[in-house]
Amino acid sequence: MQRLDLGELESAAALVHTIIPPTPQYSWPLLNERAGFTLWVKHENHTPIGAFKVRGGVVLLDALQRRTAFRGVISATRGNHGQSLAFASARAGARCVILVPHGNSREKNAAMRALGAELIEHGRDFDEARVRAGELASGEGLEFIGPFRRELVAGVASYALELFRGAPPLDAVYVPIGCGSGICGLISTRDALGLPTRIIGVVSTNANAYARSFAGRRPIETESADTIADGMAVRVPVPDALELILAGAERIVEVTDAEVEAAMRHYFTDTHNVVEGAGAAPLAAALKERDMWHGKRVGVIASGGNIDRPLYQRILDSA
Repeated sequence: MQRLDLGELESAAALVHTIIPPTPQYSWPLLNERAGFTLWVKHENHTPIGAFKVRGGVVLLDALQRRTAFRGVISATRGNHGQSLAFASARAGARCVILVPHGNSREKNAAMRALGAELIEHGRDFDEARVRAGELASGEGLEFIGPFRRELVAGVASYALELFRGAPPLDAVYVPIGCGSGICGLISTRDALGLPTRIIGVVSTNANAYARSFAGRRPIETESADTIADGMAVRVPVPDALELILAGAERIVEVTDAEVEAAMRHYFTDTHNVVEGAGAAPLAAALKERDMWHGKRVGVIASGGNIDRPLYQRILDSA
């Protein structure tokens, strides 16, 4: 996928902001004290669905509505992408069918249903659910929405415009990688604005397909993606996303589930924010590499705050 130009980014952001107000970016004193450098947190856990994905759904459904044959969408998710499509579909009066893997977050499932999505459980993980959603699309007369499309990237890139214009100049930004829309939106926006900010992707050591692919310079699948950070639980990298990541990211850092859980506790202790696993992973990575950032300003994307209560309680209690 080619990078989005500034005009395309501005147009998408204008559309997003007719529905969703900009989220804040804060530099928290206690978090800075813990890190030993200045952190700027982009709070995508403050959107109407508690995650950055809603931005992409708004832009995509607007584009699909312009097609006369459009009836609805079908997709797969671990939660936030599905909430995004359900949110936007409800506004458009369109049908939304979402496949989730067996054992998916009960609270994310409930949120998708509350937004109007029809849920189907299938497969052991996101990638198996994604394949099945594609198979069902034609029979249902629905538009199959994969995890990575230009409209999705344009929509989620609106948070990057907000961050780069709302925070002081940043030396680097850490961003979680699921299927790639978030990091690709950041790269496109950084380049469109002509900034020198380094973009650093973050994955789980238990779901490191993108780290392996980045090192190998080609898509490399993994056999499993078993991590507490379900927003990063991807086995199969998206080639178009990888192409842009290879061209525009500095590197990809792997973090363990234990490091992610510690970052989730830090967010609660230092900012009183609930941040899910994938959203806490950038903070975990920045703290892991703290020695290189003394005297610098670093952004971290708190990409979402959707986590089941029993799991979150266990993480807080395990300090």
